[in-house]
Amino acid sequence: MDFHFKAGSIPLLVSMPHVGTEIPADIAARMTPAAAEKADTDWHLVRLYGFLEQMGASTLSARWSRYVIDLNRPPENTNLYPGQDTTGLCPVDTFHRQPLYAGGYQPDEQEALRRLPLYWEPYHRQLRAELDRLLALHGSVVLWDAHSIASQVPRFFEGKLPDLNFGSADGKSCDDGLRAAVVESALAQERYTVAVNGRFKGGHITRHYGQPQSGVHAIQLEMCQSTYMDEQAPFGYRADLAQQIQPLLATMLRAGADWARR
Repeated sequence: MDFHFKAGSIPLLVSMPHVGTEIPADIAARMTPAAAEKADTDWHLVRLYGFLEQMGASTLSARWSRYVIDLNRPPENTNLYPGQDTTGLCPVDTFHRQPLYAGGYQPDEQEALRRLPLYWEPYHRQLRAELDRLLALHGSVVLWDAHSIASQVPRFFEGKLPDLNFGSADGKSCDDGLRAAVVESALAQERYTVAVNGRFKGGHITRHYGQPQSGVHAIQLEMCQSTYMDEQAPFGYRADLAQQIQPLLATMLRAGADWARR
């Protein structure tokens, strides 16, 4: 399979488009050692969100690395943050500007078109199908797009990011009531810093599928990896840190599902 999927019973689907680590052999053969490190992966999110199955949530996570194709970019490769530096549909460098391909092997538009049906479309077909199934069952559904990133990436932002970065496309991808229900718990605690529609407003998944008028309410959470793991290679999972933030994650997700039920 091109993704990992589990169907749930409550009106909540958690998408993890950047957790994939596999790179097909024909693509890997043209890549640099920097690509093999896969530093820009959203490491360990499946483990961090391991409580979701018990909650009854649906989960969808990527198999393929974002270096193969970025599932959270539009298929036409438009820039989601005009005027700002971003990586594209088929990235050619890392977040720290290290080349991903040996000279002359960078993917062109034709190669991107080849990869779309192989690696991008299966994930999105499953995402759409599960949203439709949950909508038919419940009438409304929350799509939670789960991400993580190193707390400092000078290429994209100055200084250190807030720990929890929520995005709702400036309020367009979900009802204000859902955003308030989710973010209220985050703002009620003092351990983790919080931003809403700051540097991260939501990527393609949040913006494309978030259609409040049709019952799909999408919100993205971009977490600093320092909240649950080591940010330097080999990017180890820190159970001691994860155990502190998992109850907050569970509370926020339950709040979202409860809001959808109402």
